[in-house]
Amino acid sequence: MTSADLRRRAVKAALGEASFDLLLTNGRVVDMATGEIREADVGLIGTLIASVHPRGSRKDAAQIHDLAGSYLSPGLMDTHVHVESSHLPPARYAEIVVAQGTTTIFWDPHELANVLGIEGVRYAVDASRNLPLRVICAAPSSVPSTPGLEMSGADFAGKEMETLLSWPEVAGVAEVMDMHGVLNSSERMLEILNAGLESGKLIEGHARGLSGAGLQAYLAAGVTSDHELTSAADALEKLRAGLTLEIRGSHPYLLPEIVEALNGLPHLSSQVTVCTDDVPPDMLLAKGGIVALLNLLIEHGMKATDALRLATLNASLRLQRPDLGLIAAGRTADLVVFDSLETLSAKTVYVAGKLVAERGKMLEPVASPSIVPPRDTVRLQQLSPNDFVLKVPVNNGRARLRHIKGARFTQWSEVEVEVRNGEVLLPEGFSLIWVQHRHGRHEAKPQLALLEGWGELRGAIATTYSHDSHNLVVLGRDPQDMALAANELIACGGGMALSQNGQMLAKVEMPIAGMLSDLPAAELAEQFAQLRELSNKVADWEPPYRVFKAIEGTCLACNAGPHLTDLGLTDGSTRQIVDPLIECHEHPADAHTTH
Repeated sequence: MTSADLRRRAVKAALGEASFDLLLTNGRVVDMATGEIREADVGLIGTLIASVHPRGSRKDAAQIHDLAGSYLSPGLMDTHVHVESSHLPPARYAEIVVAQGTTTIFWDPHELANVLGIEGVRYAVDASRNLPLRVICAAPSSVPSTPGLEMSGADFAGKEMETLLSWPEVAGVAEVMDMHGVLNSSERMLEILNAGLESGKLIEGHARGLSGAGLQAYLAAGVTSDHELTSAADALEKLRAGLTLEIRGSHPYLLPEIVEALNGLPHLSSQVTVCTDDVPPDMLLAKGGIVALLNLLIEHGMKATDALRLATLNASLRLQRPDLGLIAAGRTADLVVFDSLETLSAKTVYVAGKLVAERGKMLEPVASPSIVPPRDTVRLQQLSPNDFVLKVPVNNGRARLRHIKGARFTQWSEVEVEVRNGEVLLPEGFSLIWVQHRHGRHEAKPQLALLEGWGELRGAIATTYSHDSHNLVVLGRDPQDMALAANELIACGGGMALSQNGQMLAKVEMPIAGMLSDLPAAELAEQFAQLRELSNKVADWEPPYRVFKAIEGTCLACNAGPHLTDLGLTDGSTRQIVDPLIECHEHPADAHTTH
């Protein structure tokens, strides 16, 4: 049936000249336009809402579903997500989030793109076809996120962006992380932004730490949203500047103050939406994606109708999708039914007019598209413990080294260390971070740096999922354990691994691009949760910054402060690669004694 035929049928049904295909009765419609909760019935024709009319006024329908007083909301929308952080292919991801009430996502597949280039985005698009989840893709602008300081599997500039933005499945430029490039008008960022502006599509932001003139300049370049909120004051400044806010669930400690600030405004802005950004598989299953964030917002004092509006009407406005986000005639029938608005839990979910989920479970398995997923992306040979030893150009003596201090918000620091046989003896309270390029684009040696503020790691943690270049990263103190964990990932094609005392503690294999798993979602979630739990044996976590999740972001060179990448020790503020060695002194041959 053509769209025109469908519309004609909907018009006739709305006028009472034809029956509905499906009639939802005895529900309470959550009206996102007015904030009201109204008793109304909703008639569907195919994929469309044909009529929202007084309760009980129509009974003519091929099927009638009695909602028994439950609340009827538009399907939830996630305005910024990296599906790769769930470590699930799109079909398996859809099975989880659709059953929770999320029917549309705006996916920035820049993790895949940083490994595979344009083919990574093509995989994201093709693997998302014919799913019950509406997947709208963005064209990754951060490949890599910090050119010159890191090397990923590809480089995107204007030409690549023009190609991706020409695809109908791509609705905009993904988060512009190279803030330095934008503010300094780098040729690459000018090309990327111009491609986005010429396309007429969205340009997503990443304005971490920007304020005042820098924030104004970032908007002037054409960026229109931000999810990198650091405080309530930061959120309000960005909202007042004109950015669409994407409140994210991956930083829950900020939510109380942000809710208080938004509740204090004269009205709820249409430029406030919600996103998940990054949610690991165990938490996605146990707590949920967007629905978990909405429940936190409600818990912290936001009205349920306002919280739902952020994920529906406001999201549809942001994503320029007037067919979604509202229970109104002519809109697509993506709907979710809740028993209560005090704690949101999807009772039933409809996608394009079809009942697809009940009580958190899909009614039918979600078929995976018949495409071959990308594998064999960890292009490294097996490593030896000697590759994990920090060395300096002095035989026996002392050296002064620059190092990374802190987790997430890193700072420069210096320390004097003892050197024996050219090898640094790790000071008390320190660990090592090690990075090796894994994409086969250069043969640079492994990079090492001292890490303070993570404690003394009792073993090693290795990952090939490391924002945003996704090189192989290992944290630890003992070279034997570090080599063991790294080699496990090289052998299996990527993932995450823990080792201790010469033994493997846990491993999650992610052979698809070194970041996605072949396992069923429940099995992957169990393995991931076990790895997270066992990581307590290796590290002493200190929330909110020194947490297990921080492992994946410890090499984010686009952020201010020092970070280690495959090219060396970098400074995110000055955009320089810094020699960690400040000075070293050889002991006189007769002055050195063994301890």
